[in-house]
Amino acid sequence: MFKVIKMQGKARRGVFTCAHGGQVQTPVFMNVGTQAAIKGGVSALDLKEQLGTQIELSNTYHLHLRPGDDVVRQLGGLHRFMRWDGPILTDSGGFQVFSLAGLRKISEEGVTFASHLDGHRIFMGPEESMRIQSNLGSDIAMAFDECVENPAPYDYAKASCERTLRWLARCKAEHDRLNALPDTINPRQMLFGINQGATYADLRIWHMQQIAKIDCDGYAIGGLAVGEPTEVMYDIIDAVEPHMPADKPRYLMGVGTPSNIIEGVARGVDFFDCVMPARNARHGKLFTWSGTLNIKNAKYKLDESPIDPECSCPVCRSFSRAYLRHLFTAEEMLAMRLAVMHNLYFYNKLTQRIRDSIDEGCFDAFRETYSKKLAERV
Repeated sequence: MFKVIKMQGKARRGVFTCAHGGQVQTPVFMNVGTQAAIKGGVSALDLKEQLGTQIELSNTYHLHLRPGDDVVRQLGGLHRFMRWDGPILTDSGGFQVFSLAGLRKISEEGVTFASHLDGHRIFMGPEESMRIQSNLGSDIAMAFDECVENPAPYDYAKASCERTLRWLARCKAEHDRLNALPDTINPRQMLFGINQGATYADLRIWHMQQIAKIDCDGYAIGGLAVGEPTEVMYDIIDAVEPHMPADKPRYLMGVGTPSNIIEGVARGVDFFDCVMPARNARHGKLFTWSGTLNIKNAKYKLDESPIDPECSCPVCRSFSRAYLRHLFTAEEMLAMRLAVMHNLYFYNKLTQRIRDSIDEGCFDAFRETYSKKLAERV
């Protein structure tokens, strides 16, 4: 269930409820734990107790390969497996499957591809994706879709949109069937449809109008942030948003930078996810309220200040820039853990401050202050 409780322009302040974790306050950034863990040595307990995480995201493709969705089901579902009692969204696996360009074959039924682990052949279609996600027991299942490469020829993008629409209808039917089974791990699992259409506004609009006719619990904009200019991404969001159901959550998949999130909220988006905060952290690139910094730089060798004096995360409360730089220089595992914790806390705090600004009627001022500033280098 989703309810918009306040708006400022197109920016929406909402509340989302699902089977686990009570109420989720939106806009929200979902922390990406692809294989039921955050890369960098961060556990579900860290997410819950220290970092302010509301929703965790895991990946269908990777968990299907290992440990196997059947194994997760036997162990009581993903929540119990990873000891996370909040909401979980599972990606359908479509993006990963379609990134295996030289290892896959697409048909109307689905996709046959080679495992990136050992090369064995796997088939995944709409029904298979729904069954895997049902076995995982996530709160939100994503529809199986085709994410076309960028740039994509118009005719191919159009045919792909039409196929993804047919796949969504099959996802919906199978999802409803699985939720009705007596032994389903999470019978209250929700289904989000995904808008595609490459960078063609007319295809995007047509596809959104069509998938909105299929009664999903939310809708995502997929296939962006894959190499197109940022302004093109914003233009596509602007084109699609008027055709997205106003009473359902809107999810911009795989996006993005702090500035992208602020600009996405300004265009009516509610949910975000991205590997960027954890991935950048593992390379020493940290987000602060003054912009981004590279903690490996020599200028931090004797710097006893926290990563960000404005941050109250566990890392900034306890450790200095000099210490964190030393950990990276010495290639200590702790470096990645502390850096990832800081960046995830920052992203979660960012969306909290966005929510507060909408509540207080000052989102426009927040956007003016931080949209460009957070993209600068310290």
